[in-house]
Amino acid sequence: MKLRRSSRLVDMTHYLLEHPHQLVPLTFFAERYQSAKSSISEDLAIIKQTFEQQGVGTLKTISGAAGGVQYIPKLSMEEAKGTVAYLCEQLANPDRLLPGGYLYMTDILGDPRIIHKIGRLYASLFADRAIDVVMTIATKGIPLAYAVAHFLNVPVVIVRHDNKVTEGSMVSINYVSGSSKRIQTMVLAKRSLAEGTNVLIVDDFMKAGGTINGMISLLNEFNARVAGIGVLVESEEPSERLVDEYISLVKLSSVNIKEKQITINEGNYMNFME
Repeated sequence: MKLRRSSRLVDMTHYLLEHPHQLVPLTFFAERYQSAKSSISEDLAIIKQTFEQQGVGTLKTISGAAGGVQYIPKLSMEEAKGTVAYLCEQLANPDRLLPGGYLYMTDILGDPRIIHKIGRLYASLFADRAIDVVMTIATKGIPLAYAVAHFLNVPVVIVRHDNKVTEGSMVSINYVSGSSKRIQTMVLAKRSLAEGTNVLIVDDFMKAGGTINGMISLLNEFNARVAGIGVLVESEEPSERLVDEYISLVKLSSVNIKEKQITINEGNYMNFME
């Protein structure tokens, strides 16, 4: 269909936003709008400038016969800090206190607007890494994993604590919970991962890191590689971690159950922002 430039820019922007990290050949847009590649290149330059000015991402151009353009979602420093500041404010509410020093976070994980921003923030932090799959463990981390996977344009793999007949043969491992020191089991369908897959592990809460460490061990059974680890909330206690390299958005610094006081600070994500 032949479109005027204004209409073409709108449609092209919408397509790119809906297909993050997908390499789109210039010929695709040229044929879609019945326009010359030179005109398409000019349009993409306008879109790239607008994306970067508005802090929603950038366009990456790859030259050559197999080249094209990719939309790389990004979150501006200002918006990232605003998102994390909002999370800190919400999580500091003493009504969220649960036994054991945990926080009630279901409402946050169930809010599409918040999860959307968190997903884009993590996709921005891991934008330059080769990632094929986002992995999490059932159940509270699932919305977070899907939000991140959407902006990375990759599938989600869900680790469970029990077998599901509908998923076929399973790989099972035992791991030690970092906080309770209990031996637990996690399983993953054999069909979930191919050998050599690059996996981003995402979890909603990390105390000592036993669960994440268990997922790393599970990945070893598939000969898969850990491409990164993202944690929404990390606990400052205990001081000894079973996991060394991770990116957290929020840190639970202290909990006074008697006084019903929660101290929440920024996580280490700022160390990885461009």
